[in-house]
Amino acid sequence: MTSTEAPAEATLKGEPHAQDLEVVPVRNYGRWIAAITSLLALVGLIGSLAKNDNLHWDVVGTYLFADLIFDGLATTLWLTAAAMLLGLGLGTLIAVMRLSSSPVLYGLATAFVWIFRGTPLLVQIIFWGYAAALYKYVKIGVPFTDITFFQAETNALLTPAIAALLALGLNEAAYASEIVRAGIQSVDPGQAEAAHSLGMRPALTMRRIVLPQAMRVIIPPMGNETINMLKMTALVSVISAHDLMSNIQDVYAQNYQVIPMLVVASLWYLALVTLLSVPQAWLERRYGRGTTRAGHVSPLRRMLGGATGWIGKNSKEESR
Repeated sequence: MTSTEAPAEATLKGEPHAQDLEVVPVRNYGRWIAAITSLLALVGLIGSLAKNDNLHWDVVGTYLFADLIFDGLATTLWLTAAAMLLGLGLGTLIAVMRLSSSPVLYGLATAFVWIFRGTPLLVQIIFWGYAAALYKYVKIGVPFTDITFFQAETNALLTPAIAALLALGLNEAAYASEIVRAGIQSVDPGQAEAAHSLGMRPALTMRRIVLPQAMRVIIPPMGNETINMLKMTALVSVISAHDLMSNIQDVYAQNYQVIPMLVVASLWYLALVTLLSVPQAWLERRYGRGTTRAGHVSPLRRMLGGATGWIGKNSKEESR
């Protein structure tokens, strides 16, 4: 009785109904001021760089699409792909070993991670590049005997490209193993127990049940590792692996145009990282189906959506 009479009493007193109230959004003036200030600073920086004669944009344009740069790009790309494949495959094996109940497997995997994650990548690249100073020949045979099945000179076997691949791949395996291990441990143990109760073997359970569910945890950091690997290939220039950075250094060692050549390298690295971000975002959406929040959108979509909503709101207000 009271709830039905309240609106009538409010009307008699001259108070408006709830549907007659106009909702006025909060004006975020500070946000708009910060955005405009940031854009002005960015435009000023771009204008300053564009007008800076010390950058020698003519040199940048000359070498941006040079054959030497494309040769370095090819080496950088195959090093990135091969090192990530080696690191992911070996890292998955090491992660399973670290989760094993066998103390020997656990100890070996832990020692591998301790060594390759505990030493700088640059040190590992130099070590593999100059491994011939430690062993002149690479031999495979029966230990503590003269029986040898395979023998080759270290310098002939470990070329700069192979040395770079080993350094990058083994270092990545140490980090990838921790990412994969975290993903495996994020899956409810009941999933594996249910699979075992159905008669599935541990290897099949890991491949068919656990790993597919762990991918939603593994993909984001592994995508970052791929992008990081692309940039870390620049370190192999210390052993002249003929990657992008190695060729860039060869050029500016002759023409002394250090800054313009570094701009060329930066532009190509930025382009490659941007391309790698696209499949990473697609994989995250694919393996995150059913768990990703509905409101999660990219920053670009949020900016475009916010601008569209602001324009639409103003047009509605003007039509009133």
